[in-house]
Amino acid sequence: MSEKNNRKLEFMSRVFQVSDAVNYQPNAVVSSTVINKPVGTVTVFAFDAEQGLSEHTAPFDAAVYLLDGEAEVTISGHKHHLKSGEMIIMPANEPHALHGVTRFKMMLIMIKDHEK
Repeated sequence: MSEKNNRKLEFMSRVFQVSDAVNYQPNAVVSSTVINKPVGTVTVFAFDAEQGLSEHTAPFDAAVYLLDGEAEVTISGHKHHLKSGEMIIMPANEPHALHGVTRFKMMLIMIKDHEK
């Protein structure tokens, strides 16, 4: 069984702290996919301070839930300041970017539209 499959099994049928699914690394963005199904994904990210994702689009709605720290999320040119415990939904096909105000962890939940 691959390391990736072993990692997924690590989360199945047990209680865990979502923020423990990934660790901070200096000057890096680190991710761990918790669920990867045809209908959607759940991925946990750790961003070191000043790290981010450049502007891009996604074909599906995606929810960002901040687990730790603070981040700036820009959606279609509008900046939103998120803190731990807050969530924002990024609409499908809208340009968006993320930038760490501090180092931060987030859970990204992407739901795919099966009709597309």
